[in-house]
Order: sequence, then structure tokens, then C-alpha cells
Amino acid sequence: MAKATKKQALGRGLSALLKDPENDIKSAEDKNADKVVGNIIELDMNSIEVNPFQPRTSFNDETLQELATSIKEIGVIQPITVRKLDFDKYQLVSGERRFRASKLVGLKTIPAYIRIANDQESLTMALVENIQRQDLDPIEISLSYQRLIDEINLTQEQLSDRVGKKRSTIANYLRLLKLDPIVQTGIRDGFISMGHGRALINVTDQQEQLSIYEKIIANSLSVRNTEELVRSLGKKEENTGTKKTETKAPPYILKGIKDFSEYFGAKIDVKVSNNGRGKLIIPFSSEEDFKRLKKLIDSEN
Repeated sequence: MAKATKKQALGRGLSALLKDPENDIKSAEDKNADKVVGNIIELDMNSIEVNPFQPRTSFNDETLQELATSIKEIGVIQPITVRKLDFDKYQLVSGERRFRASKLVGLKTIPAYIRIANDQESLTMALVENIQRQDLDPIEISLSYQRLIDEINLTQEQLSDRVGKKRSTIANYLRLLKLDPIVQTGIRDGFISMGHGRALINVTDQQEQLSIYEKIIANSLSVRNTEELVRSLGKKEENTGTKKTETKAPPYILKGIKDFSEYFGAKIDVKVSNNGRGKLIIPFSSEEDFKRLKKLIDSEN
């Protein structure tokens, strides 16, 4: 207990150091940086802003209140992590639930680890830290993986090393983003499981996918039942000859599609019908990614 008291006292002393403008720390090379970075420091709640890179989009009110009650009784056990923005200004990297719960009980300060990080490093830390949590839904995890690939330029192999997951596991999560948005919402809200989603990925027709999704909910179908339903649909298409055939894209499209993909920074898909007509499909992984694509298009007008 004496050891914990000593550490808390140290945190209060270092927080006073941070409030001295003459000793402001702006980089890891600055004076006193080694005293601050990596140590537990008591920071004013009002000096901390939430992280715009936070992949979590919803917080359960009931569990948040339970955490707040715990914090009120015994305090914040695990410090949050922040990065320094400016003099006496910090941004959350991880621990937003602890931060929100501490606000609920009216704490004035909170124990924190301080990091010196740029936006990309902050994004990486926030995403990786959140991926390791057990209470993220599968779509939140999928979006986090996709953001690490798109914004940090990681390959699936590199991502596998970063988060300690098999590449096949990461690939299965990423495939969920190909599902219809309504189905993705169903997974996020807990109406269907990730297993149901993986079975539905094999249904390429959007309307058919949504039709099976509704049957899963209406009849409480298990994952195995869903897989059997999808397999029977495939056999029906083969027997009736209704399965759609893809026309190979002509050389002029195959040659130009690479330029489209490089320009948009995403793998562009193309569909061509027998009469020569076709369409380009530009995928996006998030609202931010969509805005990036729109900005590219707008710049050409």
C-alpha cells in the first residue's frame, strides 16, 4: 500500500511540473521528457480531449455506470493513456470508458500515461489497443483492421504481427465489410452472429442476401441452418441455370483498371455484361474513406 501511495505522490509532483510553461515538453528530446513519458501522472480531466481516431462508436450505458460505481468506490485502477497536444492539453489514446466513467462520478483528475506521438502513431495505438478488447463487436473490429491497412499502409501479414492474430482470422473479419450495410448493422446490434455473416458473404445477390438475413431473424436460424440454406440456394441456381455468369473484361479495361485503382488508392472492381456495358465499383471502408474518395473526385471538377 505504501508503494501505491508513493507512486500517486510522484504522479502529483510530475503533474505540477507539466503545469510550468517554462518546462513545457513538446518532444521526446526536451528537458524533463524522460521524467514524464512512461510514468503515471495525475492529469486534470478538463485538460484531456477524446480521440477522434477512436474506433469504438457506442458505449453501453449500463456497463459504463457499473464502471463508474467501481471507480467511485476504489478509484481508477488502470491508468488511461494520452498523447501530449500542447501546453496542458492532451488527447486520449486508450481508456475512453474509464475516462467517461470518471466524468460521471465527478473526478477532477485521472491517472494517465503520457506518450509523445503524431497522428499516425496515435491512430495505430488507439486501434490496436481497442482491437485487443473483448467487448468490441465484429464490425468495429473489421473497420479497425481496414483502417490500419488503409491509413497506416499495413499488409495483412504486418497487421497479423501487430495485433497477434492469424492472417486467416483478419481476412475473415475484413470479408464482413463486403456484406450489405443492413446485415452489418444486424451483426453490430447482435441480431445475428459473425458466423451468420460469414455464411451470408457467399450470397452475392444483395436482395437474396437480405432475404436470407430476414429468415435468420424471423426463424432464429442457427449458423449451421444458415450455411445449409445458402448451399441449397447455390444448388438451386445451378439446377435451374439461373446462376449469373461473369463476362471477362476486355483488354482495354484490364489495362486501365490498374490506373483507376492507383488513383483512388483502393482495388476497383469492374463488371461487364455481354453487350459491352459495365460499371466500376469503388469500395470504401468508413465515412472518412468515403470523404477521401469524394475529395479526389471533386478535385477533378
